[in-house]
Amino acid sequence: MKTVNIDLGKRSYPIYIGSHLLDKSALVNKHLHSNQVMVVTNETIAPLYLARVMDALKAPVTETVILPDGEIYKNMQSVNRIFDALMDLRFSRNATLIALGGGVIGDTVGFAAACYQRGISFIQIPTTLLAQVDSSVGGKTGVNHPKGKNMIGAFYQPQCVIADTQVLATLDDRQFRAGIAEVVKYGLIRDADFFCWVEKNMETLLARDDDALAFAIERSCINKADVVAEDERESGLRAILNFGHTFGHAIETGTGYGEYLHGEAVAIGMCQAADLSMRLGWLQPEEVERIEKLISRAGLPASPPESLDSDRFLELMAVDKKNIDGKLRLILLEAIGHAALPQPVPIEHLQATLSEYGR
Repeated sequence: MKTVNIDLGKRSYPIYIGSHLLDKSALVNKHLHSNQVMVVTNETIAPLYLARVMDALKAPVTETVILPDGEIYKNMQSVNRIFDALMDLRFSRNATLIALGGGVIGDTVGFAAACYQRGISFIQIPTTLLAQVDSSVGGKTGVNHPKGKNMIGAFYQPQCVIADTQVLATLDDRQFRAGIAEVVKYGLIRDADFFCWVEKNMETLLARDDDALAFAIERSCINKADVVAEDERESGLRAILNFGHTFGHAIETGTGYGEYLHGEAVAIGMCQAADLSMRLGWLQPEEVERIEKLISRAGLPASPPESLDSDRFLELMAVDKKNIDGKLRLILLEAIGHAALPQPVPIEHLQATLSEYGR
């Protein structure tokens, strides 16, 4: 087992990475400080792993909430279902929520924990690659709104993250590949050596080799931990973690939350952001081609849906948390392995990129 620590003073916590961690009851129980524990999961994960987690828990009162599966359920209705269960069972502010699932469950449960009685403890047990390398780490919680992704939320850190690599064996190929997008992102924004490693080991990763997966998850978590420790609430450096996300969120919102997985939309967005970086004179054309080639090798899309034209993209991108005073700001690459902080870009360059990827 590997341990990566998120250094946030009193809010610090460990990320445990390894195989068959769900069966290590001591791991989860040492982070429980309450007799009331509620595990929230979804209809896909519950038959696979809920019983194992419940068996590991030693708290006298353990309850469950099982939500529908899918990005379209990352909303206030799901949060209210959690609130209803907590209040019906008279859970106190000393209770603990456990998020057992992918990014949707993690974000939704984390937001519920941040809000219930002004904040209760929660633990992340991510079951997708994307959640293990990204969404479960760093304390960003929240839900979607029909007009914008992740526009309702809070910064709220878990007690710990338990990333069991063994659960990835039951992850379908599409979800697994979507997680690879976030792995690639860390190499692009701050770790050129890791990007080269992913290039050399893409097929090994796609084959779900245990050693390769453990290394990729650990290296991704280390990269995110370093950024979050420096900028917990995204007042500066942390914004680079959103590379490709402004384009990607526009795709997710514009297609109705579900047609594209988050990682698929981010993969497209990273290609668009790389193209825009080239138009600003930062990346060379061969570097953009290198990025697009790696995305394609991962089995991820590199072009947006034809249903989103340039005007619709701009409309959707205007609803983004990085924008200030109505001005669109984007995370771009100064080089592979080095992202620039969010900044406004000339509209003519942005339109050229949108036109290039709208063909």
